[in-house]
Order: sequence, then C-alpha cells, then structure tokens
Amino acid sequence: MERERVLVVEDDKHISELISYNLRSQGFEAEVAADGAGALLAIGAHAPDLIILDLMLPGMDGTELCRRLKANGGTAHIPIIMVTARGEEEDVIKGLELGADDYISKPFSPKILMARVKAVLRRRKQQVLEEFISDKPVQIHEMLIDPARHKVVISGKELPLTLTEFRILYYLASRPGWVCTRFQIVEATRGKEYYVTDRSVDVLIFGLRNKMGEYGGYIETVRGIGYRFKE
Repeated sequence: MERERVLVVEDDKHISELISYNLRSQGFEAEVAADGAGALLAIGAHAPDLIILDLMLPGMDGTELCRRLKANGGTAHIPIIMVTARGEEEDVIKGLELGADDYISKPFSPKILMARVKAVLRRRKQQVLEEFISDKPVQIHEMLIDPARHKVVISGKELPLTLTEFRILYYLASRPGWVCTRFQIVEATRGKEYYVTDRSVDVLIFGLRNKMGEYGGYIETVRGIGYRFKE
C-alpha cells in the first residue's frame, strides 16, 4: 500500500532531519526542501499529501510560498502545517488566511507535530469524502455525470457503469487537472481500509475508458504516479 508523502520545507538541517526521522518512524514518506524554490520543484515533480512549511526561509519566505500554492488550482488542495519561531500572532493569522491548515511554534515536541500531521490528513480525507457525496453534477460537452442519481449520460445514452467505476469517474472529473495517485483514488472511492494493487486500479480505469468511448481520452495516465482528468 502506497505511503502518504510529506514534504518538509525547512532550511535548518538538524530540524529537517528530526522531522523526517519522526515522519518515517510513523510510516510516512518524507522529502526535504531547504527553500521555497526547491519546494516548488519537488511539488512539481510529485505533489505530496501534506507540507510542513517553515515560515522563515531564505529567499522566498514560507508565507509567499503558501500564497502561491493556495492560489494555484493544481496545488491548492495540499494541506499545509506552518512552523514558526516568531511566535507572532500576525504571522499565524496571515498564514491561516492564505489557506494553511494548522501551525506549530518552535521549539516543538515531535510527538505533538506528528499528532498534528495525522489530524490534518484525517480532516483532508473527510473533506474529500464530503465533496464526493455532494450532489453537484459535472457537465463536459455531451457528457453529464450526476452523483445524485449515480448516472453518467453521454449524448443522451446512459453508460452501464459499476458503482466503483462511477465513483472513480466522478472523483477524477470533479478535479480536472489534478494528478491523483492510485492510492488517493482508492481511498476516496472505496475507503482507506480497502487494499488494492496498482494493477487493480489500472484495470478499472481501462474498463471505464472503454465504456466512455471517445470521452475515455479525458482520463489521462500520469506515468509512475496515477491519473488525471483533462482540463
């Protein structure tokens, strides 16, 4: 089962190593960037499930990086935990107003930070599920995806989709342009306790594309990562 990835954006090597060690001990994958530019490169290569962001960074500070990420439709969904040594209320308020999900002040307890990481990820998963069960339909040209009726209609003809196929299609189509890992697809459509191999997701996508005909091309493969719905 694919582990959740956390990007640690911290210029202090000792602190980044401490955080990374604790993340890995809790079953997460950890990647480190020492500044904002490095963080953007890492996110562009493989979007993480969560970012731990120090506000005091060389060059582009953490507040500016947070602003850029939350203003970008492709990264706005990534939860951010801010880390600050300033202890100033204004910095915390500004970060939260920009869209950060939580904060912790230095010096901090690694146990408390790990608890915050898990709590933020749980909230994000719940948000995804709540978004999924909403009744907002998705219309793409002649294709209508109606979650309230669990129907997909293309050019007036209803597609005979299984429940899992429908959930996968709605999950991807309601997030156009977002790259979704196979693990994220499974977690959002079947629940985190459902174990599946990469091959299983690929087989489901293959069958879904075939049923969608010419619209199957809207589901794009992102090699080595997962899938996205064409914008």
